[in-house]
Amino acid sequence: MKTIGELGEDGLIAKLCAGLATSDHVIVGPGDDCAVMGDGENLTLLKTDAVVEGVHFLPDEKARRVGWKAVARVLSDFAAMGGKPGELLVTIALSPQVSVGWVSDLYEGMTACLGKHGGVIVGGETTSLPVGSPTIISVAGRGTVRRSQMVTRAGGQLGDAIYVTGILGGSITGKHLDFTPRILEAAWLTEHFQITAMMDLSDGLAKDLPRLSLMSKCGFQIDKKALPLSEGASIQEALGDGEDYELLFTSAEDISASWGSQFPNLRLTKIGELTPGKDHELDGGWDHFNR
Repeated sequence: MKTIGELGEDGLIAKLCAGLATSDHVIVGPGDDCAVMGDGENLTLLKTDAVVEGVHFLPDEKARRVGWKAVARVLSDFAAMGGKPGELLVTIALSPQVSVGWVSDLYEGMTACLGKHGGVIVGGETTSLPVGSPTIISVAGRGTVRRSQMVTRAGGQLGDAIYVTGILGGSITGKHLDFTPRILEAAWLTEHFQITAMMDLSDGLAKDLPRLSLMSKCGFQIDKKALPLSEGASIQEALGDGEDYELLFTSAEDISASWGSQFPNLRLTKIGELTPGKDHELDGGWDHFNR
C-alpha cells in the first residue's frame, strides 16, 4: 500500500478532495490559498493553517515570534486572494510541561501581529498532548474580499508577466518568523491593476509557481538570474527554501513603473512569463510528506 510519503503533499490533497460535496455559495473550493463563499459583492474568505514545533519552529524559539508567525501565515493567505483579515479562532495543543509564560508570550505575539495588520481572535480551543509531544498551534480565520478584487491561482493568461514581491531564499535565518503579510500591497495591486493570478510563496517558488501555472493551464518560463535573492542566498535557495511569504502574481500590465513610488522600500521583480505548453516543474521546494 502506498504511503503518504510516496504520494506527496499535492497528491494527498488531490486524493482527499476528490468528490467532496459543495454548495451554491462556494465560489472557490479546495486547492487555492483560501476558500471563497458568498453571493454578493462582499465575499467571505475561509482559511485554516497550523504550525508545529520541530517543523515550523524550533523548541527553543521565542514564543512571541511563534505567535506572530502562526497568525501571519493565515493573513498572508488572505492577502493572496486580494482580501483582508477578519475573525480568527486559535487551537493550541500542548504537553502539560509547557509553561504558562510561554503560552502568554505566544498570545502576545499573535495579538501584536493582528494589531498591526488587522484581525481579531474571537475564540478557539485548548487540548492536551502526551508529555514530550511537540506543541501545535492551529489558526482558522474568516476574511473578506470584494468580488471585483478577488484573485485566484487559476486566472493567468498566456503572455502574462510573472512577478514576485520582496526577496527570496534564506528563510531559515529567521525571516520565516518575522515576515510581513502583504495585505496592503495585495489590496493596492488588485485595486489598480488587472491581476490575473496570485498566491503567496510558502513552499518555495519551485513548488508554488508550478501550482499556479497548472491551475492557470499555462506553462512558464523564468529567468533564474533575475530572482531577487536574500543576502547570502543562492539561486537554488531562492527557488527551494520556502517560507518567503511574498506575493507571486501574474499580469499583462506593466506594474513596475508605479510600484516604486507606492512601495519604495519593497522590491518588485519580473521573473518571467506564462507560456504555452506544460512546463510545470522546477527542482526544489517544500513537501511536508516527501522531504
